[in-house]
Amino acid sequence: MAVIRDVMPAFDLLQPNSAAEAQKLLQQNDDVWVMAGGLDSFDWLKDRIKKPKVLVDLSGVEELKGIRATSDGPRPSLEIGAMTTLTEIANHPAIQKDYGVLAQAVSLVASPQIRNQGTLGGNVSQDVRCWYYRGGWPCYRAGGNICYADTPVGRNREHAIFGANRCVAVHPSDSVPALIVLDAKFVVQTAKGEQVVDVEDYFVGPEADITRINMLRPGDLLTAIRIPATWGGAKFYFEKVRDRNVWDFPLMNVASAIKLNGNTVDQIRIAVNAASPRPMRLKAVEDAVRGKPANTETSEMAGKLAVEGAVPLQFNGYKIPLMRNLVKRAVVGVTQPPMNGAMAANAAAEEATCRS
Repeated sequence: MAVIRDVMPAFDLLQPNSAAEAQKLLQQNDDVWVMAGGLDSFDWLKDRIKKPKVLVDLSGVEELKGIRATSDGPRPSLEIGAMTTLTEIANHPAIQKDYGVLAQAVSLVASPQIRNQGTLGGNVSQDVRCWYYRGGWPCYRAGGNICYADTPVGRNREHAIFGANRCVAVHPSDSVPALIVLDAKFVVQTAKGEQVVDVEDYFVGPEADITRINMLRPGDLLTAIRIPATWGGAKFYFEKVRDRNVWDFPLMNVASAIKLNGNTVDQIRIAVNAASPRPMRLKAVEDAVRGKPANTETSEMAGKLAVEGAVPLQFNGYKIPLMRNLVKRAVVGVTQPPMNGAMAANAAAEEATCRS
């Protein structure tokens, strides 16, 4: 299929100065595209896969930027504007001190240049990275009647091992697992007013609506992400496995927040991404680990439980041992050096050989 690249289609560019004006423009125009940092948007536009009539650029909306404390105390709750850059979040003293898992996660997104431009709202709202879908192929997600990645000749090394429902593409965000373990809330302005939703409820799987990846409807605007103080100062863990140490999206990532009572897991939240079409909070693992000692035996049990029900595709079977090991480390801490993509694939091959 021939694709014309690097020549963007014509559109009307609208640049509001306030969130209210932005939402009004979104509600007044049909076929509109919302642009945050522009990094995902320009890929779509340059490849001419998306051809909106109107583009609303949020870069001039100052009220959507910045990090604000919303409560007093030694660990204040925070509100992060959706247009706040990933670099600002990674370097913010309060986030580094009390919510370090988020600082670590966003610091591993892409490259410094991209983090300087990319925003938290854009990172959590970006579309899936499946090359068939983004290359203009008429797959299920694009309105067709086939998933090209899930065929005998499909290339699916980066795709889902859980939650496939026609589409097997995975959610690509690094920040989302950290936000899940911090119990973040997303603030969305709708035509009916402000709506605050749990981070997990922001995302939509293909079983619910294969054409969307999040809850935003036409005219809706994500304005902020709120971090409650609940998990401030917990024991955090984040790890991202990717093919290259700069720029690449995750083959898989994991985040955890744990509160210990001595050496016993008192409270825990754990989440992974790039394993399913929507981010996954591992509630069964949390329930199984809670009340157990934070030791190797518990982590082994957690890792095995995490991958129950996984269904690998032709080229992504390595993701099962990868996820198992990531969850083990997230429960008890690092017991071996972090892996890159090649190491993960080799480890999976060696494990398969040992089982055979």
